[in-house]
Amino acid sequence: MSIEAFDRVHLDGTGIDRITEDEVVAVVRDALAHGRGGRIITPNIDILRRAAADPRSRRHLDDADLIVADGMPLVWASRLGGAPLPERVAGSSLIWSLSRGLGRDGRSVFVIGGAPATEDRPAGAVRAAARLQAEAPGLRIAGAVSPEFGFERREARYARFRAEVIEAVPDLVFVGLGFPKQELVIERLRRHLPSAWFIGCGAAVNFVAGDVHRAPRWMQRTGLEWAHRLGVEPRRLAGRYLRHDAPYALRLLARAPRGARERPTVTPAKSPASRR
Repeated sequence: MSIEAFDRVHLDGTGIDRITEDEVVAVVRDALAHGRGGRIITPNIDILRRAAADPRSRRHLDDADLIVADGMPLVWASRLGGAPLPERVAGSSLIWSLSRGLGRDGRSVFVIGGAPATEDRPAGAVRAAARLQAEAPGLRIAGAVSPEFGFERREARYARFRAEVIEAVPDLVFVGLGFPKQELVIERLRRHLPSAWFIGCGAAVNFVAGDVHRAPRWMQRTGLEWAHRLGVEPRRLAGRYLRHDAPYALRLLARAPRGARERPTVTPAKSPASRR
């Protein structure tokens, strides 16, 4: 299954692939089998809002091979606009499904993110990698690292980190450092590993490691996962969610039916190179 098979729905200037989670896994497995690397980005309302206003955020979406909707408001807006996305495809789910898919092919992953190690506890990335390997038969762990805050700004430290990832030659790299830091790291690593796939997966490494608990499934399905995250980390997320993201989501939903009447919302499938 190739990337070219999927159309894109446009929401506020961002093209999002009409693709299911299972199809994402099939695309990545097929690309790896043919020696092709790529990059997945999973925009939610916050990332979509930033991309609409900030060219620096926009470039990360423009460089992606697959863009999937990590947020029910994006799915709802596509339905209101008359070009429905098939489902939400969250990075916190893809970390599991991609690991299982690559495990069937005996391929490897590298895990980046999570809490640094302490005297009595391994790093979050190491614990997440061990759990993925235990639950994805055949999966190989190329490496796992939980870099300290600010590592990407320290030349010597970043050089050691980069060498560790490159020398491991992974098939897929999970980068859970939060947007946009994870995208900047992917941008710098990708040129050295052109045959690998990369995905910025936000808090997914923390979820897999067990350091943060994901919302119940009913909250995920009904678009209320943000409320669970807000309850878990109110001081960090309240301003972003309530002051910026919620008003933007309401505007996006309000504009969707009008947009469907005024302009096309779907673009035909294109080759991977022309989608970047």
